[in-house]
Amino acid sequence: MQEDKDKEKRIEEFRESYRSVKSEIGKTIVGNTEIVDGTLMALFAGGHVLLEGVPGLGKTLLVRTLSEVLHLSFNRIQFTPDLMPADILGTNMVMEDPSGRRVFEYQKGPVFANILLADEINRATPKTQSALLEAMQEHSVTSGGEVRKLEEPFFVLATQNPIDQEGTYPLPEAQLDRFFFKLLVNYPSSEDLHEVLTRTTEPRKTELKAVLSREKLLEHMALIREVPVASAVKDYAVRLVIATHSGTESALDISNRYLRFGSSPRGAQSLLLAGKVKALIDQRFNVSFDDVQSVIHAAFRHRLILNFEAEAEGITTDMVIDDILKEVPRDVAAIEA
Repeated sequence: MQEDKDKEKRIEEFRESYRSVKSEIGKTIVGNTEIVDGTLMALFAGGHVLLEGVPGLGKTLLVRTLSEVLHLSFNRIQFTPDLMPADILGTNMVMEDPSGRRVFEYQKGPVFANILLADEINRATPKTQSALLEAMQEHSVTSGGEVRKLEEPFFVLATQNPIDQEGTYPLPEAQLDRFFFKLLVNYPSSEDLHEVLTRTTEPRKTELKAVLSREKLLEHMALIREVPVASAVKDYAVRLVIATHSGTESALDISNRYLRFGSSPRGAQSLLLAGKVKALIDQRFNVSFDDVQSVIHAAFRHRLILNFEAEAEGITTDMVIDDILKEVPRDVAAIEA
């Protein structure tokens, strides 16, 4: 009984923290509710986020605002074509010690922060983009034969312009897969644009408060992992993933027709972890089928690789995901029937 009360208290503390962070972000960010929710879900689940949209839609502002409302260290890297891996990770420099001898000393790069804003990540070459691979996956940096752990929590929040714009390089598939969510930032509505102009062209200053500490965030992240998932829901997530594996027995017709590669196991992990966050937000301690369905587009859209036929016909990964949701039944009984 006491254990249940403690769990209810922890859930309520999580919901209050979520509401507080979202409320503070709303003081600066107008609209984009789905983008804010998606970013916060990934944050509490311990994942990285890729924000895609044309310049000027507030992607960088969202990440900066998030860093201000959290008690976490923050660094920003502006990705450019001439950026080198050492500019991100750091390097060994020749220094002079008090005795006058020259020694190598490691100078940390901007990756050593709790929140790293990789601004316009697709403006750098693949070599530099890949420098983040180890940091994103292992939360560590290897330099000069020595492995240096990054302080937890560690989040990469990257922005990118659509790849059909000049001067951009598509992200390597291996790095795309390491992003928990890919969120598409669209143009604001006329009402939101009016509010943006009011906030940015008039003499008014917004004061943001830091409302969530590092220690409390780590507690919330641990709570997320404790949320149970019924075997039927887990099986549904598995079937959604394997339905994207073109050329296999479990693949759907649309996957065989339009996909070169389907989702990796990280896609299933993202579905369940994000589903757990969604459940807690709704004050439930179990993941539902609806929770999984509500996050599948953000979890899958960057993990599905389209073939030439899909690109020629203007098919997007979101369209493929819509069809997969229609064709994959929620329960095994429906399959057997």
